[in-house]
Order: sequence, then structure tokens, then C-alpha cells
Amino acid sequence: MSSIKGCFVFKPSAKKKKKTSVDLEGYFTDGCEGAESSKTRFKLCLDLWNKIKTETEDLQDELNRNILDSLLEFTRKCSSTRRHGDWASQMRASEIPTAALVLGVNVPDHDMTFQSLSELLRCSVTPHVASLQAKECGALKHLMKRVLERLMDAVVDDEEEDEEEEIQHSGALLHKSVHCSLRALCDWYCSKTKKSSCSSSGKKRSSSAVDEQQQLPVVIIFKDLEAFNPKVLQDFILICSRYLDRLPLMFIFGIATSPSIVQRMLPHSVSSLLCLELFQSLSCTQHLTTVIDKLILTHSFPFKLNGKVMQVLVSIFLYHDFSVRNFIKGLQLALLEHFHSQPLSSLCCRKKEAQIQLQQLGAADLERIRQLPSFNRFLKEQEQQEQDNLRTDDAYLKEVCQKLLKGLHKYHKNYYPILRCLHTLTSSLPRYPLGKQVRELHLICLEKNVWESEDYQSAMKLLKMLAKDELISLLQKCAEVLQPVKSKKMKNALVQLEELLDKLKQLNAAAELASSVEENLTSPVKNLQKKTDLFQLQKTLLEMNESRRSKRMSPFEVLRNEAVEFVDGLVKSHLSPPESKPLYEVCYYSSSATVRRHLNATPRTSIQAALSSPYCYIQNDSLKSEDGSVSNAAPDICIAHKLHLECGRLINLFDWLEAYSTVVSAAEGNGPDSDGFGKVDEVKHARFIRAVSEMEFLGFIKATKKKTDHVARLTWGGC
Repeated sequence: MSSIKGCFVFKPSAKKKKKTSVDLEGYFTDGCEGAESSKTRFKLCLDLWNKIKTETEDLQDELNRNILDSLLEFTRKCSSTRRHGDWASQMRASEIPTAALVLGVNVPDHDMTFQSLSELLRCSVTPHVASLQAKECGALKHLMKRVLERLMDAVVDDEEEDEEEEIQHSGALLHKSVHCSLRALCDWYCSKTKKSSCSSSGKKRSSSAVDEQQQLPVVIIFKDLEAFNPKVLQDFILICSRYLDRLPLMFIFGIATSPSIVQRMLPHSVSSLLCLELFQSLSCTQHLTTVIDKLILTHSFPFKLNGKVMQVLVSIFLYHDFSVRNFIKGLQLALLEHFHSQPLSSLCCRKKEAQIQLQQLGAADLERIRQLPSFNRFLKEQEQQEQDNLRTDDAYLKEVCQKLLKGLHKYHKNYYPILRCLHTLTSSLPRYPLGKQVRELHLICLEKNVWESEDYQSAMKLLKMLAKDELISLLQKCAEVLQPVKSKKMKNALVQLEELLDKLKQLNAAAELASSVEENLTSPVKNLQKKTDLFQLQKTLLEMNESRRSKRMSPFEVLRNEAVEFVDGLVKSHLSPPESKPLYEVCYYSSSATVRRHLNATPRTSIQAALSSPYCYIQNDSLKSEDGSVSNAAPDICIAHKLHLECGRLINLFDWLEAYSTVVSAAEGNGPDSDGFGKVDEVKHARFIRAVSEMEFLGFIKATKKKTDHVARLTWGGC
């Protein structure tokens, strides 16, 4: 008689669960550098965090407004079509209205879109909305159960008697046995509509209004269509088509790749039961451009990213997931790290608040200001007496820092309008010498003086070749960019730009034409004889070259050069890198390695580091070792990993077990001369098997048929 041991899990009820509150401020201030200002920094960080959250939510709603409004109109139109009695409406009523919503490959952003869509549908169209994900609908039984649970808001019993759904198509009968049937959903829907009609019978309502109340659609959203099992999806659609006369169903397919996935997943016999309409959402790159413009390229948001951190976030977006949501999480991570690791981040706020915080700085914070690299560069530019005052007099240092902070805020106020003006002028040039997106130009300006680059010089040459209409159009766009800016320098720049525009518009085209005709008449080409010798030809060509050099420019060319030089002067005055400004470390976060380590992790390296040096993670003194060796008291998988590094391409399991048993015996305190040293008992054997299984799961080894009782090694080299 054998006994079987089992492990059973009993989930506690919701009433017994204790809610643990996390003290965010205590978690932030724990281990925070500059503890005296940690509470102030936490408050500033939390305010900026909430601002990012609010701005992105509003931006998400604004960008998705058109597509969501189109979907709402589609659901209303489909529900109203069912009430018409013409032939076309009856034919449509035999098909399930389906909206194919193409959202793009940025899958992490889809949840926000579907959440907004579900809320709008419940508020404006119908309360009967169910959202499904493929991971919870592996079989038809599970799919049915999720639909019924989310529509009926009740617990569905899996142990009910199986109901048989018969579907006849092309002369064949398909028998599908399921635990949960749509018949229960139909009965529930009929009871709901009867209740609503009874409650409205005492009120004076038109027949069309009552009919509309009774025909509220039942919307089922498939969030990730590509991940659904095609067979499960086909069976579900076939079953739903049989109940369409009793249940006004409507589908919304969330598509990440291409609309053609519907034809690839569903045969014609199933797709013909759907009345498909395509909806295309805004591309994720356009969404990212709007987010960067709203949160980063603005002086109203005091926290900034330096070029390397910005490049890391953009690279993760472009080469990994195209997720704007993850980009915003990276921005929030940089915000949190900046306020936690930089004691002077208490000055990273609006100008008036920064002036107040500056006066409250203690001696330790003032010493940190003196140690900033940007402040040291500023200090070296001053006279000796000024340097001594700044190093010794705290009150004078606060006064100077107050002026420097004002200068930093003015720099940001002028930087972004000129950046957009330069982008407006160069984004339409051939081959995009300064980038097609404004973020590309911003990255260039963050790293170096943009006017010293060859791309900038080529862009200026191309601007000097623009036609009159093109130049006027671009300058007008620049004027629109500068119009809302309240800075004095930007107002002066706007006045000069408008004067240039007026001069360009007042040019007399006829005068230009006359001057060009006169020049052509006096050109040496006219005096060139049809028959001439080589000496005469060479002389004439030299005269032509000299005349071209001494040729007077037309009025338009003069104004065009003046406009380009004006823009060049604005760029050199306002687009210098932020690192050239004193106290820029207060607002700019620069640790790109930290952001990359958190957002772009390398699991293989981390796993190998943990197995090779378990002390770094477990923090147990008995696991300390030198020269890369592993202590015999380390976990079993660490010992097995260390032993497998000493083997070749194929590993003998018996030899591996013997070596493991020897190491473990030494850890247990058995000496080499003891009887049980190195012997394999049942416990050691089980521990070894578990360690080998874990290594196989992690991908270090695999089974092989080349040799009996051997495994193949898959990784080489250290971490």
C-alpha cells in the first residue's frame, strides 16, 4: 500500500487580506543623499510625477479622440441598422458587425486605448462591454466563461452539464460541446431588456426610444487578436452567428500587425459571417513626437534630460518596443533618480520657487554648488577677487547663484523657440541634413555646438538656394513659432523677422527681370565668335569667370542671404549646449548607465553574475570567496554551474554528480578521510537532479543523444 503526499493551496478570502500601506516618503528618503532636503525634493518629485501623469493622460485622450469617436459612431450606426426593415438592413443583420482596430506594434500602449474605449462605450452606447485577452482564453470553454462573467457580472460554474451547439455550414454539422453556453447570456439579455422596458412603461416615451433601449448592443473586445487560437476564435464566431437574432452582438478586433491577419486566421466560411470595417489609429512615432514636444521641449517643465539619457530612451523606443508608455516610464525613472541622487535638485522647480529654495540652502549644499563642474568652469572665468568671494562668502554665493538660475531659466525660454524655428527651416531640405524629426535636432544641440558641424553648414548653403515663395513660407512659419513667446529677445527677433518678410513681399519682380536681361546682354558670351582659336576661347572663358565673381547680386539674393545670416545669428546666440551653462546639473539628469541598466536589462549577464558570485545577491558572509571561486556553502545550482564551467562540450552526468557530491560533503564538515565523504546518497542525488533541471531551464545545458548519460553545454565564456 502506497501513500501519496500532496500539497494543496487554500486562498484566503478577501475579507482576511490585510492592506499594507507603503510610506512613499520614507522609502524615498531612505538612503537618500542630502537628507536635510529630502522631504522638499520628494514633494517636488511627486508634483512633477503627477504632472507627467496628467499631461500624458490628457494627451492620450486627445490623440485617440478621432479614432474613438469613429468607433462610437460605428457602434451607434450598427445598433440603429438592426431596427430598419429594408432588405439591405436584414442582410446586414445576418452578419456580426466587427471593427478591425489597427493599433500598431506598440503592444504595451494598447491597454490605455482599450480602457478609454471601454469607458466611452459604457457611458455613451451600451453598458454591455466585455474585454478579452488571449492568455485567458486558451480554449473555447475559457473564452465562453470570460464573456459570460464580464457581461453578466456573475460567477459562471464550469461543472454545469455540457450543452451541444450544432452549427450547419456547407452541408456539414459541427458539434461543439462547451461548458458555458450563449443560451444563458441570451436569457440574461432578454431579462435585462424586459426590466428596462417595464421600468420605462410608466413614463411617456416614443416607440423608437423604447426600441432603442431594448436593442443595446453587446460589445466584445478582443484586445490582441493575433495571440488568439484561430480554432477557438472560429468556433466562437460560428456559435455567435447562430444567436444573432436574439443577441445584438458586436466585435472589436485589436490588431497589432496588419488587417490581413483576419483573413489568415479565419477561413472564408467564418470571415463571411463578419461585417468588417477598418479603423487606423495614430502611429506610435507621431505619438512620441507629441509627447516629447509636450513634456521635454518646453521651458514650463523644469526637469531635463541630457543628450545621452535622451538617446537611450529614444533608442529603446525605436529598436525594442515602440511603446510610448514605456518611454514615459523611462522619463519617470530618470525623474525619480535625479531627485533621489542629486541633493541640489531642490532647485529644479519654477523660477520663483527656485529663488526661495536657494535662500534656504545650508552650508553643505553651498559647498556642493562650489564642487559642480559647471560652476568651476564659471569660476575660472572670473577675476581672482571674485573667485575668493565666491569660495568664502556664502551670502555672496547665493546672490550670484540667483543670477545664474535666472540665466538658466532664460536660456530655456529662448532655446526651444529657436530650436523649432531651425527645425522648421531645415526639415524640408533634401536628405534632411539636421534630421527629419525635431528630437534629432535637439539631440545634436545637446551634444555640441550645432553651428560647427558640417551638416549645419550644408543646411545653410541649401537655405541660400531657396526660391522666394519657399523662403517666405518658411519664415512665416518661424514667425508663428515666435509669436506666443513672451521673452524680450524673442520679441525683438520676431520684429526683425517680420521686417524681413515685408521686404521680401515688396520686391519688384519686374525690376529683377530687367536687371537680369541687361546682364545677359552685356555678357561676354554674346561677344564670343562662332569661329575662334584656342587662345581666344581661353581668354573669353577667363573673362566670363571674372564677370561672375564681380557680378552684383539681385535684391532678392541680398535679402535671402540676410535672412539666412539672421537665423544663423539666432542659432549661435541661443542653441549652445546646456552643459556650457553654470548650474545646469540642477535641472539635467545625466546618468545614462543607470537608465540603461533598469530599462534595457541583460538577463543572461545577471544570471551568470548571480551564479558565479551569489554573495552579491544573498549577502551571506559564508559565501564570500576570492579569485572567482564559489564557496562550498553556496546554493546547489551555483556549485553545479561552477563545475560545469570546467567541462567541455559534452558533460558526463555521473562525473558531474561525483564532483558535486565531493563539494557538498566538504560543506557538511566531513573530512576526506571519513567514510561518507564523497558518497552519493538519496538526498544529494535529488539535490543534484534539481540543480541540473534548473540549469537546463535557464538554458545552460540541454539533453543530447550523441552519448549516453551526457548533456551538451550551451554557453561559453564568463560573465
